[in-house]
Amino acid sequence: MLKKERQAFILHKVNLHNRVLSSDLCFEINVSEDTVRRDLQELADKGKLIKAHGGALSKSFYNSFNSSQVYSLENKKCIAQKAATLIKDGMFVLTTGGTTIIELAKALPENLQATFITGCIPVALEYMHHPNIDIIMIGDKIAKSAQITVGGEAISKIKQIEADICFIGTNALDAEYGLTDNDWEVVQIKKAMIESSNKVVSLTIGEKINTHQRIQVCNIDAIDVLITEIPKESEILKPYIEKGLEIM
Repeated sequence: MLKKERQAFILHKVNLHNRVLSSDLCFEINVSEDTVRRDLQELADKGKLIKAHGGALSKSFYNSFNSSQVYSLENKKCIAQKAATLIKDGMFVLTTGGTTIIELAKALPENLQATFITGCIPVALEYMHHPNIDIIMIGDKIAKSAQITVGGEAISKIKQIEADICFIGTNALDAEYGLTDNDWEVVQIKKAMIESSNKVVSLTIGEKINTHQRIQVCNIDAIDVLITEIPKESEILKPYIEKGLEIM
């Protein structure tokens, strides 16, 4: 793989999953750690990503307040519009963080009366634009790489809630591996939210389907609804329909 192709691959991975590990890139591209380190540094110097210890972070994710820089924005808006139809007046709604969840917050009907619980500051700020919804902010340590609160106190508070529905921002989804992520602390928050909810909804752009990360959040059967921009008749979604997921 040529240098230009290699760096394009790295940038795509970073923007798709928001955070990548150097060790994973070495394995996927089949190059040395020094090569990956140099590529990440060059991309960081060009302002394409944020170099971090052991890997890199997506610059578009950190600039999520600027919608024009959000990766696959139109597809995420499409997903958000579908997701918003599942929320009814009086519901208690748990949401994780991420750019698709931000778009969901923007897509909520103005007259909706519901309670939203989140540990993501950018998402909470979007909820504040809706005058008729209540917001419960889950506090604890903030994981900067995911822009969400993590830790024992946050998990304890989530376990006290019985939510009607939970919307999970998805890092990777696979019929065999289930829902996976690459951040241990964020995984624990997502696990707690899933356990505290009567219905679990995975929001994901099509590119993340049939991919997996190192840490499992839940098995595929823990998810009730999968919302993506891909038409439900698509071949790629058949394994998920066979597993019993509702596709939107």
